[in-house]
Amino acid sequence: MLEGMRELAGAGLAPPEIFRRADELLRPALGFDAVCWHTADPATGVVNSVQSEDLSLSEFEHAVWLEVWADDLATFSKIRRSGVQAETLSRATRGRLRESVRFREQVAPAGFGDELRAVFDAAGGMWGCAAFLRAPDRGPYLGHQRELADAAARHLGHALRACHRPTGTEPGVDPGVDPGPAVLVLDRSNRLQALSGPAEELLARLADPTPSSLTVPTAVAMAAERARRAAHGLSTPRTPVRVWTRDERWYLLHGSALRGGGTADAVTVVASSASPAEVVPLHLAAYGLTAREQEVALLLVRGSDTRDVSRLLAMAPYTVQDHLKSVFAKTGVSSRQELIARLMLGGGG
Repeated sequence: MLEGMRELAGAGLAPPEIFRRADELLRPALGFDAVCWHTADPATGVVNSVQSEDLSLSEFEHAVWLEVWADDLATFSKIRRSGVQAETLSRATRGRLRESVRFREQVAPAGFGDELRAVFDAAGGMWGCAAFLRAPDRGPYLGHQRELADAAARHLGHALRACHRPTGTEPGVDPGVDPGPAVLVLDRSNRLQALSGPAEELLARLADPTPSSLTVPTAVAMAAERARRAAHGLSTPRTPVRVWTRDERWYLLHGSALRGGGTADAVTVVASSASPAEVVPLHLAAYGLTAREQEVALLLVRGSDTRDVSRLLAMAPYTVQDHLKSVFAKTGVSSRQELIARLMLGGGG
């Protein structure tokens, strides 16, 4: 099973197909009855899409609310900070499942028992995550199943990371054309009230693989809920939600709460193409560069030569050359000029 998971990284598949293949491999091994898959903003771990062939997602807006607002046990963010990549609700609650607000309000009402969550990290970024649900009569997940999920999650992280590499080969796409920012206005239930710019076309490109009760894509709803949380004075990182669209562009979604005029909890979400400075670190992570290799590559993109890199990073010149060789090998280029073209223009894959 793990060998099959490992092969996904080189299969050249898009996230929806990666998840379908992973389902086929993991379902008999983990013994789950339903699964909900997500891609994520690799820099922050914020969920930005949803896919499930088992669940109706008729109340997915509540799942989004819980993810942003509830200080629950075994959330995706807490699992990530714990140093493991998979955790079960039964283990996190020591068998007292009802201590979890997610279990009380979402898992149990849907007819499930234990939940196993996994985060798909690779090269310092979280590229996706999933929740595996099982019927109550199956009992809790066993220790070896959690460990298996942990190992499989690492392979899924690499597979999802690989499919975010820029290829510049999407049919009909001119990478030089920026459609400009899109502005969306949402009410307190995340229903779309107004839009401007290329928002309608962008919404279609951000659409979730599986329809849900949300009337906007998951990434937009997450940006809106984070803006509301910040407006209520609760600790919330002031970072946009990053999302990779079907035309191979990174977009940044900035949410901002509206005030006055009877607009309680209404928000605007502004979606714009990521700038080259914002894109390059994401591309470096997608190619699987280590943190040190990313530092070297960023300096090269900014015009530094080997001596500059050596001085700025307090690194011997031969060590810089070793890092350069690794950077070139991982990105599939043979010169600094090719590296810059690949990272800045998305040329070749």
